[in-house]
Amino acid sequence: MMFRIERDVLAEAVAWTARSLPARPSVPVLAGMRLEVTDGGQLKLSGFDYEVSAEVTLEPQTGEAGVVLVSGKLLAEITRALPAQPVDFVVEGAKAVVTCGSARFTLLTMPVEDYPSLPTMPPAAGRVGSDVFASAVGQVAVAAGKDDTLPMLTGVRMEIEGDTVTLAATDRYRLAVRELKWQPGQPDFSAVAMIPGKTLADAAKALGSTGAEVEIAMSSVGGTGEGMIGFSSAGRRTTTRLLDPEFPKYRSLLPTEFSARADLATGAFVEAVKRVALVAERNTPVRLAFRNGEVVLEAGSGDEAQAVEVLPVDFEGDDINIAFNHQFLLEGLGAIDSDVARLQMTTSTKPAILTGGKPVDDGGVPDYRYLIMPIRLSS
Repeated sequence: MMFRIERDVLAEAVAWTARSLPARPSVPVLAGMRLEVTDGGQLKLSGFDYEVSAEVTLEPQTGEAGVVLVSGKLLAEITRALPAQPVDFVVEGAKAVVTCGSARFTLLTMPVEDYPSLPTMPPAAGRVGSDVFASAVGQVAVAAGKDDTLPMLTGVRMEIEGDTVTLAATDRYRLAVRELKWQPGQPDFSAVAMIPGKTLADAAKALGSTGAEVEIAMSSVGGTGEGMIGFSSAGRRTTTRLLDPEFPKYRSLLPTEFSARADLATGAFVEAVKRVALVAERNTPVRLAFRNGEVVLEAGSGDEAQAVEVLPVDFEGDDINIAFNHQFLLEGLGAIDSDVARLQMTTSTKPAILTGGKPVDDGGVPDYRYLIMPIRLSS
């Protein structure tokens, strides 16, 4: 087996495939990256750890059919360091030789016959713009939990009804919901899936850079291929096993009536929260006091270091004092994708909703909502 290909093309493909390789493989062969030159002359790079698979298809300048398995992380490090010249990859017995300019590397191969077969993609369900998909997933995945002992909170729930996709994630302290339009293969397509949050975020970020549409492959309820979802775009495809579909009934958590509404310049608000939070301990809140025309941000108290800053605000409703985990607040502000941040509140102990201050559609509901639980202030 052999092939020749441009260094940048190979390095990018190897880096993308290597992201799916396990840091601590259960068996050594899973640390490998499978490289195959097909009879048709295409080069396929793939990785699989029984949970997540990744495969990219390239068109090399020249190629000779064959299959080899080498250390994925090592190949990624080597290709990233190569000079900007064509790369020759040749298998010689139990070794693979990588040559680029005057640089030459020899890698040991791994037993390709011990490597698991990549899962078959489920049926294609529809398409969505890669930039829209990447943005939506990024907005929601920020609220997914990191605690593996509560697996249902580490996922992103995807609900599809016709041409509408709803993504939701929560870690019990905040909830992010985003609705977007897509092009279903069938107009009455309906499905629900719980996707591992980190895997989905990585896939969306990687596929979002292709500039092409992302094809989502999944089964409707009761169809074949349940338990798996796939994403593909511009010669790249990835699949992942799904989590248990159990998820909180999140729609009932979203308040629809508020006693106060504050609109602030997002950039200025972010910088002020960051400055005030410098004196906040890990689990102590940033306090916000909203009055007519201004909000006072405070952190620290008593014998601790303290910080205070005042910002102008377009404010309507009852005066309110409310406190939030500053990291959760900053992550929400970073996700709203708007120059104006709108914070809607009811009382100091009930959830607040953070959205972009852009005009909303006729339905009156913004396509992205970030619910954040306040921290109870000691009286």
